[in-house]
Amino acid sequence: MDEYIDIANKDGKLTGESELKSVIHEKGYYHHTAHIWFYTSNGEVLLSQRSANKLICPLIWDVSVAGHIDAGETVEHAAIRETKEEIGLSISENDLHKIGVFKCFQSYKSGIKDNEFHNTFIVKLQVPISQLTPQPEEVEALKLVSLQKFESLINNIKNNGNHFVPSNKSYYQFILQNIKSHLK
Repeated sequence: MDEYIDIANKDGKLTGESELKSVIHEKGYYHHTAHIWFYTSNGEVLLSQRSANKLICPLIWDVSVAGHIDAGETVEHAAIRETKEEIGLSISENDLHKIGVFKCFQSYKSGIKDNEFHNTFIVKLQVPISQLTPQPEEVEALKLVSLQKFESLINNIKNNGNHFVPSNKSYYQFILQNIKSHLK
């Protein structure tokens, strides 16, 4: 879907303009996304495998839920909406624990210039993974990995097959540390 997205400047401040997502990716305009990392009280992290049909990083195992923030939408509303759309789970603003905003500026062979600010949340997953419903256009599969496995995948990011984007290693390390601190 080619929705309208608010344009930001290089510092992440909204400019008051919006454009179609396809144009934003073609021209490399800065914009915001919501990233939601789910973890369990048992010390597991929910990973989503991106759909094979995605233009960017198809079949990569990565963030539990992620998506663009629609024009005029709040970051929190986008996180709640994307979670419902991508994995069929209803959450509330009270479930969201914002841990930061991260710059992720990358260009791809497909011609996409993706200059994103990841507004990142962690959320305790309170239902079994069997109750989640992946959206086929976005999510190929879901799995839970232990914190130890998550850390191992991060530490071996260049040799871990199809897990995570190697250039984002420090981002994943930050996620791991925040989930660990919430489990204490």
